[in-house]
Amino acid sequence: MLERILSGEKPATLIPAGATDTQTHMFLPDYEAQPGGPPLPSGCPGPAEYRKVMNWLGVERVVITQGNAHQRDNANVLACLQEMGSIARGVVAIGPQTDAAALERFHEAGVRGARIMDLPGGAVGLEALEDVEKFVKPLGWCLAVQFDGSRTLDHYDRLAALRCNWILDHHGKFFEGIAPGDKNYDALRRLIDRGNCWFKLAGCYESSLSGGPDYEDIGRVASAIVKHAPDRVIWGTNWPHNLVRETKDYPNDARLLDTVLGWVPKEHHKTILVDSPAFLFDF
Repeated sequence: MLERILSGEKPATLIPAGATDTQTHMFLPDYEAQPGGPPLPSGCPGPAEYRKVMNWLGVERVVITQGNAHQRDNANVLACLQEMGSIARGVVAIGPQTDAAALERFHEAGVRGARIMDLPGGAVGLEALEDVEKFVKPLGWCLAVQFDGSRTLDHYDRLAALRCNWILDHHGKFFEGIAPGDKNYDALRRLIDRGNCWFKLAGCYESSLSGGPDYEDIGRVASAIVKHAPDRVIWGTNWPHNLVRETKDYPNDARLLDTVLGWVPKEHHKTILVDSPAFLFDF
């Protein structure tokens, strides 16, 4: 069985009051995996375990994102939001058939975003981008968008046409690699410069070609984006690291925090960890 690290030596990085982890998944045992998605993660790590991580890292607020295992059944996220209370916000998976009553119920529960996950196992792909935007914009929600960033130019016109606030998840997941100055990096900067796109620092280990513990390739791009537009960057742990299968590969969240926030000058920590999440997720 996979053993997760939930506590340990504190991070060397002291994060500011109100710091928000904008990328987590949580699971409660009463909610089964749905057809089309991956299995539930080992042990169904949930609010009780995550509170230990919050205490360890110094995080005070959290965004809970619908996990692929539950596809478009958002009941688990709503239950986790209830468990976590006012310090939590949610991101759900909705499609064109979602009705107004469901959206109202989600909003009351603390949902402030919808997920587009255009990778294997995702519940709602890019084919629904514009339909989902029609739901989220009147509510003031944001879109969290994840796809293979190496295809950014293929999707550029549709992304540039979005009028809601949206987040490019997981460092853009440039599976074929990215470096400052190449065509996908330039496209990313143009999207950010439109004023409604944020870049999420989370899950660097999922797309790094150079690998840990320093993830130099991801770090070069993250540092360049932070330097260019610190007010368009947010951060998350990606807890509980659902793609990790063995204890030996499980990341130490304190060390990972130090690595990722080491790409961010200290004067931008409050903007990235507190102010931008508060704006996007209505804290």
